Amino acid sequence: MRYFLLTGLLIFSGCTTKDTTPPREERGAEVLSSISSSTEGSSASHPQYVTLPPIPSSVTFAGEEVPLHREDVREALENELIVNTFRHSRTLYTIKTIERWRPLIEQTLQENGVPQDFIYLAVAESEFDNNAVSFTGAMGMWQFMEATAKDYGLQIDKDVDMRRDPKLATEAASRYLKWAHGLLNNWTLVAASYNRGVSGMQNALKDQQADSFWDLHLNPETARYVYRIIAFKLILENPERYGYFLPAEEQYKPYRFITQPVEQDIDNLVAFARQHNTTYKELRQLNPWFNNTSNYKLSVPKKGRYEIRLPDRGEGGLGR
Repeated sequence: MRYFLLTGLLIFSGCTTKDTTPPREERGAEVLSSISSSTEGSSASHPQYVTLPPIPSSVTFAGEEVPLHREDVREALENELIVNTFRHSRTLYTIKTIERWRPLIEQTLQENGVPQDFIYLAVAESEFDNNAVSFTGAMGMWQFMEATAKDYGLQIDKDVDMRRDPKLATEAASRYLKWAHGLLNNWTLVAASYNRGVSGMQNALKDQQADSFWDLHLNPETARYVYRIIAFKLILENPERYGYFLPAEEQYKPYRFITQPVEQDIDNLVAFARQHNTTYKELRQLNPWFNNTSNYKLSVPKKGRYEIRLPDRGEGGLGR
């Protein structure tokens, strides 16, 4: 299997000009042809041909228009597009990974009344890494702090950390996003609040007498956060336009699994895995919320119940 990635050379479509100068992609092709001809049979080196990532004529996030006619907005978005378009290894990996999680995340968001564009917030937070841990202790795909996670019903104890469960964490994030929208009444502000908090956004709006994200002067991290999410949306929805050529068969497929309800303690997850024709490694891939690695036990709360995912050995399973 091969990846086809134009490194340092981006040929973009959709550019128009008012004069007779050839469009950017045609000029790029001419430069490439010139370089190829001049280097044939020669060891001479030439600089890469690098150009700016394209910005569409109109962009929306969660159904809300991004005011690209404003110079400050356009420059901020362009900056994040440059950063993430040329961050080749991680961006390519995210393109490979997103289809593994898209069905689960988008369905969960939709079921909870949250726009599907918020899948790109998960990209900005963790690049879909269920085991991601920040320096502040935020955990999982949606990067919940422990106190916030418990407020939204995610169980955390010595045996489990549901911040690492992709389904339950997405449901919890959806509840937060829907709640925040009830207070802010704007999805772009909601996205910013995931970084700064609802009260932080409300205070900024009040103190600066503004009524939109685009008019706020914010701390650099939050100011860049929304633009980064939008940049990921543009790149991941149109990867070829940004120089990434990845055949569909090269993308990671969603895991296929069945669920096993468990209402009693499991003394040894390794033995449990073997009883169900799998391995502890595969069990952890499908259930990253397991927390106990010292003695491989899983304690189930009294009158509680867990749903353990087991690999579906049919076509498209875990590849075994």
